[in-house]
Amino acid sequence: MDHKKAARDILQAIGKDNIQAAAHCATRLRLVLKDDKQVNQKALDNHPDIKGTFKTNGQYQIIIGPGDVNNVYDELIALTGLSDMSTEDIKAVAQNKGNPLIEFVKVLSDIFVPIIPALVAGGLLMALNNILTAENLFASKSVVQMVPGLKGFADFVNVMSAAPFAFLPVLIGYSATKRFGGNPYLGAAMAMIMVSPSLINGYEVANAIASGDMKYWNLFGLHIAQAGYQGSVIPVLAVSWILAKMERFFHKHMADAFDFTFTPMLSVIITGFLTFTIVGPVLRGVSDGLTDGLMWLYNTTGPVGTAIFGFFYSAIVITGLHQSFPAIETTLLSNIASTGGSFIFPIASMANIAQGAACLAVFLITKNEKQKSLSSSASVSALLGITEPAIFGVNLKLRFPFICAMIGSGIASIFIGLFKVLAVSLGPASVIGFIAIRSAAIPMFIVCCAISFVIAFVLTFLYGKGVLRTDGAATTRDTGITAAPEETAGAEVRLKDDIIYSPAKGIPESLTKVNDKVFSAKLMGDGAAIVPDEGIVYAPADGIVTVTYDSKHAYGIQTANGAEVLIHIGIDTVQLGGRAFTSSVEKGQKVKKGDKLGTFDIEKVKEAGYDPTVMVIITNTMSYGSVERISQPSVEPGDPLIAVTAVVGK
Repeated sequence: MDHKKAARDILQAIGKDNIQAAAHCATRLRLVLKDDKQVNQKALDNHPDIKGTFKTNGQYQIIIGPGDVNNVYDELIALTGLSDMSTEDIKAVAQNKGNPLIEFVKVLSDIFVPIIPALVAGGLLMALNNILTAENLFASKSVVQMVPGLKGFADFVNVMSAAPFAFLPVLIGYSATKRFGGNPYLGAAMAMIMVSPSLINGYEVANAIASGDMKYWNLFGLHIAQAGYQGSVIPVLAVSWILAKMERFFHKHMADAFDFTFTPMLSVIITGFLTFTIVGPVLRGVSDGLTDGLMWLYNTTGPVGTAIFGFFYSAIVITGLHQSFPAIETTLLSNIASTGGSFIFPIASMANIAQGAACLAVFLITKNEKQKSLSSSASVSALLGITEPAIFGVNLKLRFPFICAMIGSGIASIFIGLFKVLAVSLGPASVIGFIAIRSAAIPMFIVCCAISFVIAFVLTFLYGKGVLRTDGAATTRDTGITAAPEETAGAEVRLKDDIIYSPAKGIPESLTKVNDKVFSAKLMGDGAAIVPDEGIVYAPADGIVTVTYDSKHAYGIQTANGAEVLIHIGIDTVQLGGRAFTSSVEKGQKVKKGDKLGTFDIEKVKEAGYDPTVMVIITNTMSYGSVERISQPSVEPGDPLIAVTAVVGK
């Protein structure tokens, strides 16, 4: 690659005076631009040295690849005269430029994403209990009534399914306090106080007040209701924020000799007093008003409202605003007696299924091998609820499949509203989402899934037959995240079949599950991810270290058989600037399979708010006939992880 020419081309496409700040990580240039609309997107899309572009969190990212991105960055800095910045610096610049709404959504995302697995587990168990106990689902009687021997099992499942929702404030208190910079265990303790069994249960507060059975504390002449907050979301978020602020205040002003003992006590008692006197009662009203308002909107607009929401749902996903929906859904599900359930989940399922169907249509009509390979796996992933690879890797790139999917989702969502299809729990927003739907509405949910799939697939297939050229590229201009052009056909590639071994101990999983759109959409190449159990990385094959970084979070290795392997430790961990990492190798060093490359402290990475997942990417994927993850439940360093097969005849 001619790094100077690539830098000049990028400047010409973006505008020299349009760059506010610049930094780079292991694979991408990270730019903060004054005006994204000035970018000549088509020029970047068609550039042979650019693998794609990506906009997130106020940053415009250009994917160059390991080994080259730092050189292009150096040339860019030299041409512009910009100051050399770290990724932490540019993150701060981007945040100052950012939209307050986006920042608020990100905070909600940071709080709720970690607790979603617990809610999904409880939700699916709730769905299983629903299947066992619901009448008129398989017959006039429930499964338990037909098979009495299952009653004990149903009761057992019911206890487990109810727990995450009964103690939802504890989960939120832990996660929110941690996000706001406080001790998460204090947050959990404060939330436990809010759902203490000695208080009037949060679901019975309104009835207790109306009947005069509410108990009160007499504190300093104030009559304070002994009201619990089971099922609450908004009050717990506010209380967690106050607690974190209190704790930080006392840490700052309390003498070291007293800090450890008295800071937790003072933080909890002051926060508790504010909770039960002012914050809790006020925000309970706000929360109830929000729930009532959503249900009024849903009941008033009916099929029209669900159609609009269904049509725009995938567009909302692109902006990231959908990350705020768990907060709303948990509120709806926590008050299921009055709401009947959540209308968001079934609509999200329609949108995901439509994107998967459109992506599958692209797989059937495209002649482009790269596009066909990506769309085959991405379509299945989307149908199962993970849409990023389909949306960002295929549908947005071609644009028309994305629009066709929006139409399919919108039409299917009409029937979601018309027949009151509601979810009674959280679950996978996908073709198997029926397990989370109210039993009586399951047949209609399945019909809506079919409508969404068929319309999105047929529209994409019919329109795509006329739009896609024989090389698989769209005649319309690409938008969103875009993949690089194909390598020159017939180029000499001297590669051998190879096995890439696991560089770490842990649980292997598909790249599509990684919470980074560049990796999950496989824009850097195919490979595998590992959820690590141990903070040591080893060489995955014999070869030469081609790339190292000062941040020590990534390594590039060219194997003896020609595979170019990127080992990327964690997501956005470049922001740590090398903290929690050590390196044992240098660029240009020869390594043998199993040689130690470096270490990382998993707990420190998590405490800093980053995902420690290790990505193993074959960056020259397109030079191979196939790159396949070797499926297994767990891996030790040196276990086979990825099989690469050379192109026949090359």
